Amino acid sequence: MQPRRDSANRADATATGPDAATIGALRRTVATRPRRWLAISTLLLGLLAAVVTAALGRPDDRTFAGLATPVQLLMSVTVPFLGVLLVHDLRRAATAPVARTVLAAAVPAAAVGVFGAVVCAVALALARTAPGPADDPWRHAGTVAAGGVLVQVLAQSVGTGLGLLLRRPVVACLATIALPTGLWLLLGGVASLRPAQSWLTPYAVASPLLAGGMTGQNWAQWLVVVALWGVGLNVLGAAVVHSRRAAR
Repeated sequence: MQPRRDSANRADATATGPDAATIGALRRTVATRPRRWLAISTLLLGLLAAVVTAALGRPDDRTFAGLATPVQLLMSVTVPFLGVLLVHDLRRAATAPVARTVLAAAVPAAAVGVFGAVVCAVALALARTAPGPADDPWRHAGTVAAGGVLVQVLAQSVGTGLGLLLRRPVVACLATIALPTGLWLLLGGVASLRPAQSWLTPYAVASPLLAGGMTGQNWAQWLVVVALWGVGLNVLGAAVVHSRRAAR
């Protein structure tokens, strides 16, 4: 385990200047072999989803939005793990700025979203040679591509927030799946609470975002979810980290 920690620490040590903390955080994202494999696996999941959906999906699914939904949602499952590992490094660096680390985590998440848009575009272009493609397959392509980036950034924010709150990275990684999914299932299982799904769960707000048909209400729901799962978790997590540092 020590070589991995040393690799993550060297990523910070080689970064200098006013943006040293941000650059160091970005380097730590892929500073160890397990983290590189995690990043590669995330991209491969998106690529696999695009290929399978384009090749075996229904003709109506051969649209940019139809491909983006499984691609981006599947990658968003493992993207938060990178955020968890990134903020876990803060426990070994007592003076590392929490806010810059959290903000830096959004950069690789956005890159994953861009990658998802690219593979969707390539898969769709190839699928156009198959029989029966959907009409206007590129409808809302720009909006959906931007939505994919937002989905991954929110997923990463959930990872950094829970990574700050929970001491064990494995527990935090599992929580990034269990908590949003559990809340979504809980609210969906009670008829009177079902409308709250769209205001309180990341999955519910990601679906219309990746469909490209966001309404004013959809954007309001998205902002509420970002405030709760993105901003709220990280503010609370940062407060916990600072209190632990002060207690040392």
